[in-house]
Amino acid sequence: MSDRTRVAVVGAGVSGLALAILLRRRGVRCDLYEKSTALGAVGAGIQLAPNGARILHELGAEHLMRRRGSTAEAIETRRWDDGALLSRVPHGRACEERFGAPYYLIHRADLQACLVDLLPPGALHLGRAVLGVEQHEDHVELRVADGGTATADVVIGADGVHSALRAAVVDDAPRFSGYSVYRGLVAAEAVPSFAADPRVMFWLGPGRHITYYPVAAGRTVHFSAVCADAAGVAPRTRAVDTGQLVAEFDGWHEEVRQVLGAAGDVTRWGLFDRDLAERYCDRRVALMGDAAHPMLPYLSQGAGQALEDALALADCLVSGADLPSALRQYEKQRLARTAEVHRQSRLRATTFHLADGPPQRRRDAVLGDRRDLGHLEWLYGG
Repeated sequence: MSDRTRVAVVGAGVSGLALAILLRRRGVRCDLYEKSTALGAVGAGIQLAPNGARILHELGAEHLMRRRGSTAEAIETRRWDDGALLSRVPHGRACEERFGAPYYLIHRADLQACLVDLLPPGALHLGRAVLGVEQHEDHVELRVADGGTATADVVIGADGVHSALRAAVVDDAPRFSGYSVYRGLVAAEAVPSFAADPRVMFWLGPGRHITYYPVAAGRTVHFSAVCADAAGVAPRTRAVDTGQLVAEFDGWHEEVRQVLGAAGDVTRWGLFDRDLAERYCDRRVALMGDAAHPMLPYLSQGAGQALEDALALADCLVSGADLPSALRQYEKQRLARTAEVHRQSRLRATTFHLADGPPQRRRDAVLGDRRDLGHLEWLYGG
């Protein structure tokens, strides 16, 4: 790369913001195009394992993350009806000692704010939706929704599972998983035990599971309630009545129903991923984050893998290789790692939602044998 190399990043999510920060710090001109006219709270909570947290620390965000988020003392899994404890894996200090960073629990808007605080001025262009690109021998032209254009030497698609740029690299479409997720926030008082023991709680049951944990420095609790969609058709993202959500968990443990019933605003989303692509780049265009390898959320690795992508791609772009070769280096580094996380995420769509019976009991026995962080070395160690 020369001092005049221009990088355009499409999408101001976790991966796009992190890449822009890393490149700007390395002296690379990087412009970040975001279709929204303002950055706001899309979604709710994020779990950020140590493999992603270490990269945030490298960016200088540790003090912001500790102030705006919480750190998990454990990940706890319980049975859907009677609340029987299936597994509790301590994190907390053991996580920091073993992997060099904590397991953060944070609101998506707070994570975005942490990254925006670190972004040099002039890099972010709001209200500019990129519809596609046209590659030329020595540059790429971006088509913008307002009728304008922009050019760059290399373009990075960081625009999510429904990426407009993915078509420049892979010819496919998002895949509906057959599950929907209800997301919401409730007051911290809904789970008083979090005050002394901030942790991630999973409740597993037939065709459903729910996760909740503290965010906003413990002031609120985020929940994600996943349900099989009987119609098999992806629902529109929309607000739903709290009573409808509570009815989905009829017969579940009282605490689960109390948490769900305490929600004021609930939004329902269809869960999508894509089949894993065999490539993440084509000539001068590359994909990262959910645009490259959208995953189901059951490993809570969307943000972590996006941050890993950003660091790998930034390092490759400043490696001294020509731009197409640098993108291929990035692709080579990331394909195997993201393929395994993608595979493991899909597997959990089955194992999390088993009906009561022998397979469920075998799953629970495996969970009960996991008492420390050893089984997560492959994931958290990066």
